[in-house]
Amino acid sequence: QVQLVESGGGLVQAGGSLRLSCAVSGRIFSDYIMGWFRQAPGKEREFVANINWRGGSTSYADSVKGRFTISRDIAKNTVYLQMNSLKSEDTAVYSCNWKWGFLDYWGQGTQVTVSS
Repeated sequence: QVQLVESGGGLVQAGGSLRLSCAVSGRIFSDYIMGWFRQAPGKEREFVANINWRGGSTSYADSVKGRFTISRDIAKNTVYLQMNSLKSEDTAVYSCNWKWGFLDYWGQGTQVTVSS
C-alpha cells in the first residue's frame, strides 16, 4: 500500500501563487512517477505535471507550462507543485498520483480556487 497526503490548497486571487505538497509513504520503490492531476466542476480529470522520482525529469501540460513547477524532496518523500500566475481556469480539485508499473495510487485531493 502507498499513502499520499496532500496539503496546500486554498483560495487565491488571480495572479497569485500557491504551493501544493504531497507526502508519500508506504511500500514505495526507488523508481516511480509522481504526478499532479486536476478536475474542474463538470470536466474530466486532466494531467497537470509529473516527475520521475529517480532522475528528476519533468513534464507539464501545455496549459501550465511556464507557470507551474513540479519538484521533489527525496529526503522527505514529498512532491511539490508551485503554482504561479494563477488564473480562474486553474480552479479545480488537485490530486496527487503515484505510479509504478501497473500500480497506481491517488491522494484525497485538495481544492484550489482562483478568484478573478
